[in-house]
Amino acid sequence: MGGFIDASPSPFHAVATAAASLAAAGFIELDESSMWSKSEPTAFFRRGASLVAWRSGRAEAGFRIVGAHTDSPNLRIKPQPDTGAAGIAQLGVEVYGGALLNSWLDRDLGLSGRLAVAGTAGIEEHLVLIDRPVLRVPQLAIHLDGEISDRGLKLNKQSHMAPIWRQGTSSAGAFAEWIADEAGVAVDALRGWDLMAHDLTPSGALGAADDFYAAPRIDNLASCYAAVSALCADTAADTTLVICLFDHEEVGSVSSTGAASSLLPQALGRIHETLGGTASTLPLVLSASSCISADGAHATHPNYPDRHEPDHQISLNGGPVIKRNANERYATDAIGQAIAEEACRAADIPFQLFVNRTDLGCGSTIGPVTAAQLGITTVDMGIAQLSMHSARELCGVEDPARLVAALGAYFAM
Repeated sequence: MGGFIDASPSPFHAVATAAASLAAAGFIELDESSMWSKSEPTAFFRRGASLVAWRSGRAEAGFRIVGAHTDSPNLRIKPQPDTGAAGIAQLGVEVYGGALLNSWLDRDLGLSGRLAVAGTAGIEEHLVLIDRPVLRVPQLAIHLDGEISDRGLKLNKQSHMAPIWRQGTSSAGAFAEWIADEAGVAVDALRGWDLMAHDLTPSGALGAADDFYAAPRIDNLASCYAAVSALCADTAADTTLVICLFDHEEVGSVSSTGAASSLLPQALGRIHETLGGTASTLPLVLSASSCISADGAHATHPNYPDRHEPDHQISLNGGPVIKRNANERYATDAIGQAIAEEACRAADIPFQLFVNRTDLGCGSTIGPVTAAQLGITTVDMGIAQLSMHSARELCGVEDPARLVAALGAYFAM
């Protein structure tokens, strides 16, 4: 898992990493804007920072779908980012998603994402990866914030999160010139970017006995890794096996590449047609289909046990977590829970059941959105973790492989 995460500092790189793994396993990349052949039993396509891949079965047997998301909370570079003060050039950033802001302080940060560049055939996409320390958000010294020990750290997204990136005053266009030079493109051809900061500390085992695994973007690249790994295994199944790695879950999924888009419904319809199905038979097939929304779950925090439901304690290295919520923030119902439990039993791995404290709010996932879009049984399940939405997160060292096994067993059911 660590290699997948470290190679995927942005959602665009996550899709590229997944595509490379799928291609190595014999999957054929298709163009979404072209007609698809009926002769490609294992294939995938990309749309921005999202990807859909499948292993064909019988048209009438239905779909087994695993959904995950490629994006994580971070700091995104503004379109006109050049700013600064006190003789230090800084970059204006927007906070993407529900980031734990304090976790981004005093870290060596790289830059990654994509550039839009004018080429001879139109606008071209260029992936960018600057995997060296070029940014840092320095914290204010405690001597200059004497009340921090009493009132805690309070950060303003606009005023306190702009990273420093070079000495000297900032001039308009300075960042554009620099990033164009780094990417090897002409600055006058640069039309825009989707760029973000990423933590440079490599993923790795942690603890005296290597019980834990520390990495950035465990939420939700751990699930992307598991979905790709399970699909690449040569599973014998009558059903058509599908993974969909969506973008923009952390900001609500309402985009052309998010779970609330037409991406997955259209893809399923087109896949069904390549298997000989029709628009009139697709609803029948969907009625025999199901989906696992694979996303991280909250482990019980040892320093804050009161923030968790006392009768649903969740452990690191305790196996995949099946998540339920009576208010439909998670999509799992009793039937979906049974499907997930049977998959874990078939894989001979432990599993856990999560419910939030009734008096605390609950996060959500692509699960409810996917269930509403497709009208199929959907299960929310993922690995337990601490420090969710931090620049660096923590999970059990055994759980990623267990999630791969659970998804593989689900595909084989």
